[in-house]
Amino acid sequence: MAAKLISGKEIAKTVYEHLKSRIKIIKKICGKTPGLAVILVGNNPASQVYVRMKTKMCEKLGILSEHIELAGSASHQEVIDNVKKLNNNNDIDGILVQLPLPSQCGENIILNTISPDKDVDGFHPENMGNLLIGKPKFIPCTPLGIWVMLKQSGYSPEGKHVVIVGRSNIVGKPMFSILCQKTKYANATVTLCHSRTKNLPEITKTADILIAAIGRPHFITKEMVKPGTVVVDVGINRVDDSSSPRGYKLVGDVDFDEVSKAAEAITPVPGGVGPMTIAMLMNNTILSCETKHGITAPSILD
Repeated sequence: MAAKLISGKEIAKTVYEHLKSRIKIIKKICGKTPGLAVILVGNNPASQVYVRMKTKMCEKLGILSEHIELAGSASHQEVIDNVKKLNNNNDIDGILVQLPLPSQCGENIILNTISPDKDVDGFHPENMGNLLIGKPKFIPCTPLGIWVMLKQSGYSPEGKHVVIVGRSNIVGKPMFSILCQKTKYANATVTLCHSRTKNLPEITKTADILIAAIGRPHFITKEMVKPGTVVVDVGINRVDDSSSPRGYKLVGDVDFDEVSKAAEAITPVPGGVGPMTIAMLMNNTILSCETKHGITAPSILD
C-alpha cells in the first residue's frame, strides 16, 4: 500500500492564511508592517533562487522586504556593517544572511552579529540556547516547519521514537532540542544519528518517525525503514538527469519510490519540507514584530 503523502506545499497554504490574519492585527493595533531584510553575498545560483522565493512570499503577504546584494568579493567587514545597519533599522523585524558565504567572510561571526531580537533564522547562540532549555524565542525555520507538518498531518511525536539522521546546527540539533521537550506535540524519545553512527540501519528501523537530513541523495533505503514509519525527507540534492531539459533533477535523502512502499506517510522532494521552511521564516518575522509591539498572538502550533 502506498504511503500517504505529506504535502508541505498544501500545509503551507493553511499557514499563510493564519499569518495573514496576524498581519492584519499588527496593522490595526500599531499601524506597522512586519519587515524582513535579506543579505545576499555573491551570485550562487541556488542562493539567488531561495532569495527570490522569500522576496516573492513577502510581497504576497504584505511584508516589507529589503534585499541587499553584495558582490562575491565583499569583505567580511562590509557584511558586518550591513548587518549592524539593519540591527538599528526600526522598520526591519527580521534579518537573514543567505548561506553559504564566500570564504573571506566569517560565517559564525556574521551570524552572531545579528541582533537576537531579529534573528528570524534562529541561529544566534542566544536563541539556540533558549531552544535547548525549552524557552525558545525563534526556532530555526526548517525544524519548526517539520514540527508544524507533523502536527498538521496528524502525526504527533508525543510518546514516539523519533530518529534523526544528520546532526547539523540548521536541522538535526535543533530538531532534537524541539522534540525532546516536555511540551505539547513533543515529548518524544529522540535518537540523533550521523555519518559516524555504527549499525545505522538497525537504529533507523526502530523509528516511528524518521527524519532524514544528512545531505546524501537516496541515502535512506527501504531496508532501513520499518513498515508504518512516518518519513520526513529534508534533503534537496541535485543529481544528473539526461532526460530533464535542465540536465538534472532534485531528489531527497530518501529513496522515495521504494521507501514509500513501506512507510505509512512520507514527504516528497520537492514540495515537502522546502515550502514549510519559507512559511516559518515568514512566521518568525511576524512573531518578531508582534513581540516588539507587545502583541500576543496564537502560536503557529495552535
